[in-house]
Parts: sequence; structure tokens; C-alpha cells
Amino acid sequence: MPMKVLLADEAFDGQLLRAIGHMYEGGSDFGECYSTARRIKPHDVESWHNEWKATADRIETIAKTALERKHRQSAYESYLRASMYHRASGQFFIGDENETRTLAAFQSAARCFEEAMKLAEQLKADCVVSVGGGSTTGLGKAIAYRTDLPQIVIPTTYAGSEATPILGQTAGGQKTTLKSDKVLPEVILYDVDLTMTLPATMTITSGMNAIAHAVEALYSPESNPMIDMLAEQGIAAIARALPIIHKDPKNVDARSDALFGAWACGTCLGAVGMSLHHKICHTLGGSFDMPHAETHTVILPHAVAYNEPGAKEAMAKVARALGTDNAAQGLYDLAKSLGAPYSLKELGFKEEDIPTAADIASKAPYPNPVELEREKILILLKNAWAGTRPT
Repeated sequence: MPMKVLLADEAFDGQLLRAIGHMYEGGSDFGECYSTARRIKPHDVESWHNEWKATADRIETIAKTALERKHRQSAYESYLRASMYHRASGQFFIGDENETRTLAAFQSAARCFEEAMKLAEQLKADCVVSVGGGSTTGLGKAIAYRTDLPQIVIPTTYAGSEATPILGQTAGGQKTTLKSDKVLPEVILYDVDLTMTLPATMTITSGMNAIAHAVEALYSPESNPMIDMLAEQGIAAIARALPIIHKDPKNVDARSDALFGAWACGTCLGAVGMSLHHKICHTLGGSFDMPHAETHTVILPHAVAYNEPGAKEAMAKVARALGTDNAAQGLYDLAKSLGAPYSLKELGFKEEDIPTAADIASKAPYPNPVELEREKILILLKNAWAGTRPT
């Protein structure tokens, strides 16, 4: 009897479509899809949905053609890109030993999960295989949490989610997390070749997202010498790799370093708890639909500056891993020098929403080395919105 497998995948973004460009070498199909996606306004939901439905049909045709040509990796890669401005709308590969077929589901994340659960039940799936970034892995974890199916995760970004027993969920405009061994994948397969076409811009923000996991682990109340050592190694590996990848995206050694760093940073987060940085990012993502990795990239230097007075030893380790004297400034300079977003303003966050975000972030605070005060968080968010370099 063939094994039934539900392979969770994710949507893609206009600026990331170049990932399949190597196959078509900029041909008309690719160019048409790319130019269409570039016209979409990041927060025009109706336009986004309509344009992407048409674009999705064209890209699905490209993927099917790739499968027919035996370019299986290229076909997968066309479905493996996370949306920069919206949570993954959803893609599923449903297959057995004899066939592979696709179902595109361009709805909300909740609807995507509902469809995935229906398919898992229909297939009587024996396991969940997630190929992609953090959104993909999160979908697989959500399925596993409710079905207790074993998971195989094949990361193609540096999210690090595959190494944690943490599941993030958004409902009613609020993002919450749960921690359970049921969502910790049984198997992780790291293959650097699957990261080689990850666009440089997404590589940088994904790597900064991973660094955030290790930074928070260093000043967690649950930290210990082993986690501290791994966190510092993870930060150093990614910080060393990102400038090289920015100049040479096909550098295998740098990609390998980044993948190791992602595992190390994710492992640290899974072993300890989260603090201010994640609280703010969960607020911005859950309540304002801000893009995940980009928001982490912008907020991290400011969260580090906020916590530095109460976590000097941890910040010294972060600075040492970055090869700089000041952790907050080092993180800010690293991201900005590589062309990553460094302000909430450029991500589309509205200045008038800052007070509301500060209110939400101040409630039900995570453990933190410095007391969370609304007025100080308000200042943090104002600086992050403007893209001010931490002092």
C-alpha cells in the first residue's frame, strides 16, 4: 500500500519570482508574471487577491511544465516562496508513489489550514512533509498538532522554525504561541542546494530573523551555558555568511554557514523562552499583518537597545559574535548595509497605529530582563518606524 503524504507548501511574492528565472532565463512567461506581481500594492487586499489569482494560474502552468520536463526541483521552487507582505495563502502538493498533483488555495491562512486538514483526512496521510520556509513549517506543525502525524521538514530558508517545538497561531487579530512536543518535527533534512536560489533580499531578512531567536535566548531567564555557546555560534555563522551571500548568492560555503546558523538559532529558541522582541513582532504580525522576517529585521536592533541595560553580559556576547562593540548598532548596521528594510515605515506600517501597537505589546508581557513600560515601548516603536539608528 503506497504511503500517503501531505506536502505543505507556501505562496510566493512578486519580488521572489526570480527564483524560477534560472529555468526560463527571463522568458516571456516569467517576465509577465514578474511584472504583474510588481504592480500590486502591498496593502491593497482586493487587488492582491485578484491579481495573484491570475498570476497563480500562470505560475502553476510553469510548475506543471517543469514537472513534465523532469525539472522537479524547479517545479517545487516555484511554489516555495513566502509572501513578503501577507501570510502564506497556501499551496499543497498531494501525492503518492505514482503521482504528483497540485492544489492552489489562495485564501486566508485559516482557510489554508482548513483545506489542509480536509486533505490529510481524505488521504489518510501517514505523515506531513513540509518543504519551504517558516510559513510552510508552521502549517505542517499545525496539522501535526491536531492529528499527531509525524513530520519531515525540509527547510529552504533560514527561519529555524523546524528546530523548535513552538507553534504560532493568529486569531481575532492576536498572535499567540504554544509549546508542545507534538509540533517538534521528527525529521529535519538540511540540503544546501535547496537554498541556492533563495533571493538575496529574502536571505538577509530570513537570516536576521534567525539571529533574533539566538539573541533572545541569550537573555532569557532559562538560558544556560550550553545554549549561550550555541547562540553565539549561530549568530556568528549567519553574520559571517550574509555579506558573502549578498555579493555571491551561489556561494555554497556561505549558504552552508547560514543553514547551520539557522538550526543553531532555532534550537536555542526552542530550548528557552521569548522576550520583548518576539512580543513586539507578534503584535505587529498578528494585529497589523506585517511581514514576518522583515518585521523581525527592523525591530531587533531596537529591542536589543531597550534590553541592553538589564542584559549587559548577553549583549557583549552578541557584539562579539557580530565583531562589533555595540550589539544594537551592529545588528542595525549589518541589516542596512545589506539592503534589508530598516524602518517600519518602509514596510507600510502606519505611524498613527504606533500607540495601539504599544498598548497591545504592553499587555500580557513575556519575561524580559528590563521591565516593559508602555511609554518606553512607544519610543521604541517610533524609532523603529522612522528607522533611527540605536544610540
